[in-house]
Amino acid sequence: MGLQQEPFRRYNETKKIDSFTVRLNKEERQRLDLCKYILEQSKDSTTLKQLAWIGAKVLHDPKIDVLLQTIFKNKRKNKRTGIVEFE
Repeated sequence: MGLQQEPFRRYNETKKIDSFTVRLNKEERQRLDLCKYILEQSKDSTTLKQLAWIGAKVLHDPKIDVLLQTIFKNKRKNKRTGIVEFE
């Protein structure tokens, strides 16, 4: 006698793998291929993981924080004073 299971019921609540699909247009594919070449990585998925890690490190760098704060401060000042040279 086999195990009886109800349809549309989850029996394994723990998710084993977290994955997602990424669609790339022609330009994005070219850029990914260039990044694969620069990183010397042949796999798309590993290249994307490495690029995400590099991007996270850059975003959390204190130098980048100062840069972003300066840009946003300038945007607020420009908006307040009516300067529309930059969009």
